[in-house]
Amino acid sequence: MNRIDLDGRVAVVTGGAQGIGYAVAERMLRSGARVVLWDVDAARLDAAAAALASLGPVRGLPVELTDDAAVAAATRRTLDAETRIDIVVNNAGITGGNATTWELEPAVWRRVIDVNLVAPYLVCRHVVPAMIAAGYGRIVNIASVAGKEGNPNASHYSASKAGLIALTKSLAKELATRGVLVNAVTPAVARTAIFEQMTAAHIEYMLGKIPMGRFVEVDEIAALVAWLASADCSFSTGAVFDITGGRATY
Repeated sequence: MNRIDLDGRVAVVTGGAQGIGYAVAERMLRSGARVVLWDVDAARLDAAAAALASLGPVRGLPVELTDDAAVAAATRRTLDAETRIDIVVNNAGITGGNATTWELEPAVWRRVIDVNLVAPYLVCRHVVPAMIAAGYGRIVNIASVAGKEGNPNASHYSASKAGLIALTKSLAKELATRGVLVNAVTPAVARTAIFEQMTAAHIEYMLGKIPMGRFVEVDEIAALVAWLASADCSFSTGAVFDITGGRATY
């Protein structure tokens, strides 16, 4: 494993208790960062922090990421404890299951938008001012190839990730002269607990779209995120980095 230099950086990883977020946290700890996991699942947070503790300074903070006041409080607590936030990885997300657009319940549709799009906006809303004050920051949004192409039977998920891509581009342009870079990654599906929210047919559909013929590994996503979160990434902002095994080459 190549070691990305994140020595002394403080990183917040949302949805860091499992899956892609956990892999990102592990990679950042191995690269020298201090990591704070923001996740709604307190029990999983404790278990994740305990499992990662041997790699470096890490702690979990229970946060309902769709609640503006809760995100504001988490930001204050993190800044009080760590003095700064250098890196944010907006990873927390849900699929909301699979169904045609006209069969999806409005409450399910709205919840997916809230978790996948509104929550990253709230995190940025509260963390970005601290990054501006410091003159440095790296924000990496975990979008999806679904946001580029639109997966059938997943209009809510696809729309939320397309929105996250647009948020990335808009915020990056607002911050382009402030030392804060904002980028997105668009993975193909990885074999994580999120599979439990999808039908077998949908999983097979997504696998069939990948020219490499396999799902992406969470460690592969984490490697790309670690570089985007580093000072080595210095002239890329508002960009969308593909990691789909050849599915989307744009």
